[in-house]
Amino acid sequence: MFNIGPMEFLVLAAVGLIVLGPDRLPGLARDAARMIRTLRELATGAHTQLRDELGPEFADLDLRSLHPRTVIQRALLGEDEDGSIRDHLRDDPMRDFMGHDPPAARPPVTRPLADGEPVPYDEDAT
Repeated sequence: MFNIGPMEFLVLAAVGLIVLGPDRLPGLARDAARMIRTLRELATGAHTQLRDELGPEFADLDLRSLHPRTVIQRALLGEDEDGSIRDHLRDDPMRDFMGHDPPAARPPVTRPLADGEPVPYDEDAT
């Protein structure tokens, strides 16, 4: 959930033990666990209530599809036949949002300098 590994958890526990002390740490950990459990129950209840009030026609509604980032991706990139978001940018990062290929880039024409030839200098560029 928080992407904390075992070593990070041990470091956090040690810092908590040092800062809060051994007498207050178990009570605060118990309160934090109770708060997380209550928040999880509230979220589950809200999710269930929303599904109940929407009715059977929205039984297969995925709430993650309503995330603003997903909505914008679907508006810009469209969907494939299977309902997944088409991501042509991942296939070819040089393509723009409209799916157009970039103009063909020509390498600059350069020639080696002759012996004793000064390096080109552009006063306007400096």
